[in-house]
Amino acid sequence: MNLWPWILLACLVAYLTKLLGYLVPESWLKNPRMTRVAGTLTIGLLAALTTVNTIASGQAIAFDARVGALVAAAIALFLKAPFLVVVIVGAAAAALLRLAGMP
Repeated sequence: MNLWPWILLACLVAYLTKLLGYLVPESWLKNPRMTRVAGTLTIGLLAALTTVNTIASGQAIAFDARVGALVAAAIALFLKAPFLVVVIVGAAAAALLRLAGMP
């Protein structure tokens, strides 16, 4: 089976989706509710991607040092730490868990 027609179709769909964005009336974009929805969708998408990248390992679910790092970073966020501190706490937690023998 040739993959190129599917790749070209995906490119066309992506281009048409972007083109459709230019056709949205400006009054819709200036609506405060639209700004809130766009911000909420962005946060939800990033949270979903973070969760999938943390827990998924190929086709299986894996609980390893990444989960511990995510929990440590979430605690740092809950304590209102600056973003750089949250990243460092998560990285340090992953390093310590891997040093302790967790895969």
